[in-house]
Amino acid sequence: MKFNYLPIVLGAVACSAFHVEPPRRVSSTVLSMSGEGVSRRVAIAATMGMSAIVGAVPPASAGSGAPTPEELERIKTGYKQIQYLLENFEQETTVCRENGGECKRDAEPIRRVLGLRSTTDPLFQIEKVFAKVKNMDIDPDKLEDFFEASEDWNSAMTLSNSMAFISQFGEYNPGGGKDAVLKYLNESKKQVEIASSCLKRIMNVLNLET
Repeated sequence: MKFNYLPIVLGAVACSAFHVEPPRRVSSTVLSMSGEGVSRRVAIAATMGMSAIVGAVPPASAGSGAPTPEELERIKTGYKQIQYLLENFEQETTVCRENGGECKRDAEPIRRVLGLRSTTDPLFQIEKVFAKVKNMDIDPDKLEDFFEASEDWNSAMTLSNSMAFISQFGEYNPGGGKDAVLKYLNESKKQVEIASSCLKRIMNVLNLET
C-alpha cells in the first residue's frame, strides 16, 4: 500500500511556522518565480497549509516609534548570513556522520537564516521591524518600493520554508528518494535568492550599507 505523505508534511510545516507572523498575501510575482521543478499547485498548497494555522494567530503589535539602530543592524546581519548560505549552499546544507559516515542534505540552515528557527536569529520576526519603518523619515517616493519588497520578502520566506520542510520528507513519498530531496531543496534555494533580493531592496530604501 502506498501512502501520500504530502498532507502530513504540510501540517507539519504549519506547526513548525507557528511562532512566525504570517505574510498577508503570497505575491503572484514570487509564485511565478517558484521554478519549473515544483508545480504552482504544490507551492500554493504548502503555503495554504501554513496559513491555515498561523492565520488564526493575531498579528503581533509592531510597537511605536522608528526601528532602533540594533533592529536595523539585525537586517544587515541577516542579509550577510543569507549571502553566505547562498555562496556555500551545498556545503552548508550537507550533514555527514562522523568517521566518514553517510552524508545527507539538510534544509535547517535555510530556515535558520530566514529567522524561522530561534528567537536569537537576526531575522526572527523581522516583519515587526519592517512595520516600524513608517515612523522613519523616508522619502515618500521610496515607500512604495519598500512595502512591495517587504510583501515579496514575506512571500518568498514562506515558500522557501515550505519547500525546505517538504525536502526533509522527500525520501518517504512514493517515487521519492535523494533526487526528490534535492529537487525541493533547490526550489527552497530559489526562494532564498528572491528573499535576498527583496532584503537588498529594503536595505537600499533604508540606506543601510552592506
